[in-house]
Amino acid sequence: QVQLVESGGGLVQPGGSLRLSCATSGIIFVFYPMAWYRQAPGKQRELVATITNDGNTNYADSVKGRFAISRDNAKNTVYLQMNSLKPEDTAVYYCKTQHTGRDYWGQGTQVTVSS
Repeated sequence: QVQLVESGGGLVQPGGSLRLSCATSGIIFVFYPMAWYRQAPGKQRELVATITNDGNTNYADSVKGRFAISRDNAKNTVYLQMNSLKPEDTAVYYCKTQHTGRDYWGQGTQVTVSS
């Protein structure tokens, strides 16, 4: 059974940092590309960052230079380091992968950027 569990969200002031983690099970993690998405209230879910199985990364324009996605294949975990956070980064953040043609999502972790 594929499971993704996010953690690391919270309340942070503008300009602050957070690191999100997504622990996976049920897949041979090293073979799978991973992604982080976010969904703000009243908005559609949007892609934030992706990382291929061999470590190539891609980012939404809105987070380039501030966020960094990485993976630890020994721990079956993908991370999202978020720096210089802005109020508009407030959202529920989800990790996602695909397995046998189906999308698998975590439950999400809330990130709130506010003074």
